[in-house]
Amino acid sequence: MTGPGDDVVSRLRAAGSVFAEDEARVLRESLDGAALERAVGRRVAGEPFEHVVGWADFAGVRVVVRPPVFVPRRRAEVLVDVAVAQLGRPDAVLVDVGCGSGAVAAAMRSRCPHIRCHATDIDPDAVACARENGARFGFGVHQGSWLAALPANLRGAVDLVVGHLPYVPTSDLGLLPRDYREAERPLALDGGADGLDPLRAVVAGLAQWLGDGGALVTQVAGAQLAPAHAVVDAAGWRARTLDDGVVVVGAP
Repeated sequence: MTGPGDDVVSRLRAAGSVFAEDEARVLRESLDGAALERAVGRRVAGEPFEHVVGWADFAGVRVVVRPPVFVPRRRAEVLVDVAVAQLGRPDAVLVDVGCGSGAVAAAMRSRCPHIRCHATDIDPDAVACARENGARFGFGVHQGSWLAALPANLRGAVDLVVGHLPYVPTSDLGLLPRDYREAERPLALDGGADGLDPLRAVVAGLAQWLGDGGALVTQVAGAQLAPAHAVVDAAGWRARTLDDGVVVVGAP
């Protein structure tokens, strides 16, 4: 390094890190020498901390996250809490749709080890990352568009779909923090003109995959709640809103 102990903290802080002390501690505990210097350089250059260290903590589990895969956000941890409460039986079939790293599936398997869990994503990098996590936590990963990626034998057999779906309107992408905006693919962030195109796509496929009493748990921004309910209503489903923008979609 180019200076004494606090040099890492000062460099991270100067680069805009809000949690410079915590990040420096984790980096020093994991790396030293040239590897530490490379990691600090990547963070200073604007990479998300999770991409630099190769993992993210989410809802009680630590999952592999490699660039350019979407970094699971702490705000979405509530989806896991709600999903656990929605499960009607211990061996329920759950799908993490648009899974990214598979963080939701990993957290669900950790809390409910008897569920049969699948995850889907269209991005090959996300699928590769999710498969690493799936091998550790015990869930299958399928590449393709939303629910259409699932194997045919799950038609009508899914008890719960959980989706940390993209919901940022295209016009608002430039407002996202730079480190994530530049490091993650727009595919993982862009929700279309009103931010609800991914919700429309998933809701449109629910009927052929959900079993009796099945539901979708997802999350939107506060300003999108009324439009999201309209999307769900138009597709013939019923929506109810919980805290933190969580929307539960089920049969009318």
